Amino acid sequence: MANHKKREFASTDQHISAVAKALSHPARIAILRILAQNKHFTCGEIVGVLPLAQPTVSHHLKELLDSELITVAIDGKRSLYNVNWNSWNIYTQELDLLIATMSKAS
Repeated sequence: MANHKKREFASTDQHISAVAKALSHPARIAILRILAQNKHFTCGEIVGVLPLAQPTVSHHLKELLDSELITVAIDGKRSLYNVNWNSWNIYTQELDLLIATMSKAS
């Protein structure tokens, strides 16, 4: 679907879609789990937990940042990653509403 057509859909549907796309890789889900359990983790610390190379983890962190599921704070030379709980809660509320709507229709 062309990007210009996406704008014709409800903003909630666009948001659910964007976040679902960011969650579509198991490494990103694993990164979210790691960050939920460990505040202020660096890319290197995440690499130490996952069986992935640093460039691969950096790519996945960028995707999660772009979808606003995580935040980054700069501490000197270190980038510290955290779950963006506000964004996560909005997404889960939107998804819950979609699930409830779909359940009523079945």
